Amino acid sequence: MHILDIDGERYVAPWSTATRCWAALDNFKDSLPSTVVPYFVSPAMEEVITAGVDLLEDKVPHILNETWVIPPRWFLLFMPEERTRGENINGLFTKAQATIANAKARAEVAHQTVVSAFGEGPVEQDLENLIGWLEMFHPKSYVELDYGGLALYLDKALRDNNEDGLLADTSIEDVLHSLSGLAAADGLLAGQGYERLMSRWRRVQALESAN
Repeated sequence: MHILDIDGERYVAPWSTATRCWAALDNFKDSLPSTVVPYFVSPAMEEVITAGVDLLEDKVPHILNETWVIPPRWFLLFMPEERTRGENINGLFTKAQATIANAKARAEVAHQTVVSAFGEGPVEQDLENLIGWLEMFHPKSYVELDYGGLALYLDKALRDNNEDGLLADTSIEDVLHSLSGLAAADGLLAGQGYERLMSRWRRVQALESAN
């Protein structure tokens, strides 16, 4: 389990390893042609991973994972002052923490902003799903964004671009900038924030296929 100690209170998030393995397999299969998947995951292995999946579907996924990139919608749950970054015994890190109540309120504002700007669609649906996930938890509990191993790759990508490593990462600010532009019906402002964010993370995502 993942444990956070904040202001004298302890918060616990179960790893839910079986649920996450099943979800990861599902995402992996969706990313490849069906004829290719068996070369990576044998039918026997898939059967082991998906055993008892009917029992898992009703469980709350306390931890959401992505590989090589962080979805832009995750950044909007936080304010810049809620972010910490640096280096510890495990290496470079970037994390952000917010109460569920604050994160949900921010997601709801972002959802309304997106609906007003674009109407219903994939982006709006992703935000709605995120709000639904947040609603599963107590409002006084916390949500944490952890870059994990991506912190090292992002630091390198930024330094290779003559920037000050993780200190130059303004992903939260860029998403807020973009949402401000959408709220003001200013396409240029919205586009500037989004492009800064995506250009930064494209350099990290490119490492997925690097030799």
